[in-house]
Amino acid sequence: MEALPTLWQLDTLGRAVNYLNNPANKPLRLQNFIENQFLDCAHTSEWIDSFDPRSGNLLVHVPRSPPNVVEYAINVASCAFRAWSQTPTQMRSVILFRIASIMEQKKEMFAIWESIDQGKSLVRARGEVESSIRHFRFFARYILQDESAVRLNKGRRESTLAHESRVPGGVYAIVTSWNMPLYLLSSNIAPCLAFGCTGVAKPSELTSMTAFLLSEVLRQARVPPGVINIIFGDGPGTGSTLITSPLIQGVSFTGGAKTGIQIRKDTAADLHKRLSLELRGSSPILVFGDVEVNEAVYSAAFAAFESSGQLCLSGSLIYVHRTIYKQFLFRLTQFFQKAYRMQKELGPVVSAEHYAKIRSQLVQADEEHANFEIGEIPNEVPEHGFWISPTVLSNVRPDSLLVREEIFGPVAVVCPFDSDEEVVKLCNDNPNIMGAVLLTDDLRRLRRVGEHLNAGLVWGPCWLGRELGAGFNDPRAIGMGREGGVHSRDVFTRLRAVHVPSF
Repeated sequence: MEALPTLWQLDTLGRAVNYLNNPANKPLRLQNFIENQFLDCAHTSEWIDSFDPRSGNLLVHVPRSPPNVVEYAINVASCAFRAWSQTPTQMRSVILFRIASIMEQKKEMFAIWESIDQGKSLVRARGEVESSIRHFRFFARYILQDESAVRLNKGRRESTLAHESRVPGGVYAIVTSWNMPLYLLSSNIAPCLAFGCTGVAKPSELTSMTAFLLSEVLRQARVPPGVINIIFGDGPGTGSTLITSPLIQGVSFTGGAKTGIQIRKDTAADLHKRLSLELRGSSPILVFGDVEVNEAVYSAAFAAFESSGQLCLSGSLIYVHRTIYKQFLFRLTQFFQKAYRMQKELGPVVSAEHYAKIRSQLVQADEEHANFEIGEIPNEVPEHGFWISPTVLSNVRPDSLLVREEIFGPVAVVCPFDSDEEVVKLCNDNPNIMGAVLLTDDLRRLRRVGEHLNAGLVWGPCWLGRELGAGFNDPRAIGMGREGGVHSRDVFTRLRAVHVPSF
């Protein structure tokens, strides 16, 4: 049974669950999408098994694309670049709106399979699908603004007019993480298309379902053949072959720091390659003594455990002013026990490998004599899915890796602080912090502390709201990622200045 026609019809939760629970249905096989066609499964000799996080059962077979398939996709994108880069902006805008419209019609299908494949709640998945659609519409409008500039340079002997414009950056490799599969893919594909680039995208092998479905949207939207190709595979094999190709002019990567470092090493000799590395970091919550404690508990819990803590900007590290520390910790643990129940409000983690990583961090917490306010070390071998109970740790040393590195799961670390200066220093001394949530009723403190934090995104007193035009950039270069509006333009275009005599 072919995967695409089957999945395209499983657009309600009931249909999807019935299909998966039917023992007569074998796991589907995804297909690479190259030159607007789905590559026949006969071209794939090796497969990666992807598992359902909720049950641990085999969900789907993902192609492990070999070098010849990767090179085929890159060559196709390279051939398509000349025509697409010269396509009028208005036509590119029309195609982006068309993609958004088709996604809108099938948004429930996308949300269902995002939830099943990644393990997040259906409510969370619906929100991310809406945001993914918004990316295409945002850039469809953005590129209709004329941003070229003419500057007059008056010299001693000769005056010139300089015409500045932006030109497409070339062929891009787009490699994205598993925690927000469709959102991250869309946030890169939309500007890649908008600014006249072509590309080859590789989603995580752990969460490839919605990328496969997006391929069909691109086909139905009549994106010209070869402009965007979506292939599947692992990072060390498929991903490495993709980013090191001499035909790739740019790399946009979202994921872990170790992979980002490897990408920099692998491309060090390719000085022409442009790198945008959006690397996973931590976004601590700073709770000051002037807050209403119950409201602060609710906000902190949402920031820490949304999507089981598997968001790049999760607030799993919580700093609380010592005057309210004990009260806050008590109410926080009570709230977690009532409001975040496994298999209801709290989903599983994405894979057995990630389960093992989080478990090792909890073992470390126990060895360092941290207090488990709630939660426990899970079984060494997961049973019936990759479930980790909500966990709150206290009495954790400030220099512990549990504080300095993002756990990326349903685990919150709560630490006291005594002054604004102290908590700012704690945050700024941590090289992995990329955002922050400030919970205070004092607007002067909100502004003062926010301006002293070395963080790319600061919320106060709220979390996760994003305005796409404002963009995002990491001021301390955890990565070299830029996104949103003019920042995405800088990733996918190059500046060209033409000087002519001024008469």
